[in-house]
Amino acid sequence: MTAIALCAALAVALMTSVFAQGRVPVVLISVDGLKPDYVLNADALNVKVPNLRRFLTEGAYSTGVRGVTPTVTYPSHTTLITGVSPAEHGILNNSPFDPLGTNDNGWYWYAEDIKVPTLWDAANQAGLVTASVDWPVSVGAPARYSIVQFWRAPIARPPGSDEDHKLLRALSTPGLLDEAERELGPYPAGYRYEPDDDARRAAFMAWMIGRKTPGLLTGYLASLDEAQHAHGPYDRRTLDTVERIDTFIGQVRAAAQQTWGGHYVLAVASDHGHIKTDRAVQFNAALHDAGLIDVDARGKVTAWRAFAWTAGGSAAIVSSDPANAEIRSRISGAMQRITGDPAAPIAQVLEGDAVRASEGFPGTVMIVGLKPGFRTGAALSGALITPVAAPGGTHGFLPDTSDMNASFFITGDRVPAGRNLGPIDMRDVAPTLAAKLGVALPRAKGHNLF
Repeated sequence: MTAIALCAALAVALMTSVFAQGRVPVVLISVDGLKPDYVLNADALNVKVPNLRRFLTEGAYSTGVRGVTPTVTYPSHTTLITGVSPAEHGILNNSPFDPLGTNDNGWYWYAEDIKVPTLWDAANQAGLVTASVDWPVSVGAPARYSIVQFWRAPIARPPGSDEDHKLLRALSTPGLLDEAERELGPYPAGYRYEPDDDARRAAFMAWMIGRKTPGLLTGYLASLDEAQHAHGPYDRRTLDTVERIDTFIGQVRAAAQQTWGGHYVLAVASDHGHIKTDRAVQFNAALHDAGLIDVDARGKVTAWRAFAWTAGGSAAIVSSDPANAEIRSRISGAMQRITGDPAAPIAQVLEGDAVRASEGFPGTVMIVGLKPGFRTGAALSGALITPVAAPGGTHGFLPDTSDMNASFFITGDRVPAGRNLGPIDMRDVAPTLAAKLGVALPRAKGHNLF
């Protein structure tokens, strides 16, 4: 027996021992923007997704996952692995609140900002091997084998020879990227999310399963989200991307089957849906007009008393002094200008107890949800409602908007076949997977779906 074969045999033996008491390895793949329709109504949409359709007969599925506030990628993915809402786990938007631009368009990349235990933490404490490929909010995450999600300074060169690749190598598990690339070729470092990039990431997930035999693997695919932002939901180019992603899921499943036989659980989840939008609401232009934002001659914010923290289909209005009655009055006046616009873009305004009940954007004066067809804009002056130059899909709407529903499919060891779970809460995913792993996640607010 070669040294490699011996190591593989020992790894399988160890895994068998670890999972001897009802535990099974869990693979969680997130497909950013996967709408339930794309699988549940695949025939009507003329979408060929045989691997995802297998979940409907061989496993269990939700008809729609109610998301979090806001329905954007980073808060949602953190809920998927913690079982709590953004106000509790601390990842409140894709990017931190930064009206002065001092963060230079940085995102919530760092796992140290997560305030509650994750599935990675619980699995580690149980002695399981944890792994991750491109999961959002994973820089510094406790996964033993981790290729993090991070981008900063991409250069237009092939993957493997740009500055973001150096960053990724430095921030991921030491030596891991080099080890995998020796077998697989270059990893698509940086903000690269075309279908070919996701094909590479799926190959790295399959490699991680075969080489590291993790008890928990989290992996992320995002080309569908990019397609919908560019073309909108249900566009043929979007549906073609769904079909390609289906093949990637099949490849990861094949690796799991080869490694563990039937003794594993595979879950596919998403973070939100999509709505096509063609008009933008310029909340900060209204706040600027109300004297609440100061800008210099170049149009850069120099000071603010109220500012809109935007999230696609919604915005949180933040006050520098929430107790200041004059500021609150000016905010109300600015919002009334938008509410009174003939285009009528606002669906709902949450204030006070309603903000707290949303469990998103804690401490903000109000959360404003837009109607379908509208998205938030970034202008600081000019018209309050503007056409979008390139209409496409948008998310971030309040979660009671049904088109924001996310997906959840699960199959494998002791998962009931053909089980329709109906509508579920996104917070249910983490405790359900924790139960399959045989680990405790006591802070989770959701429940085990089985």
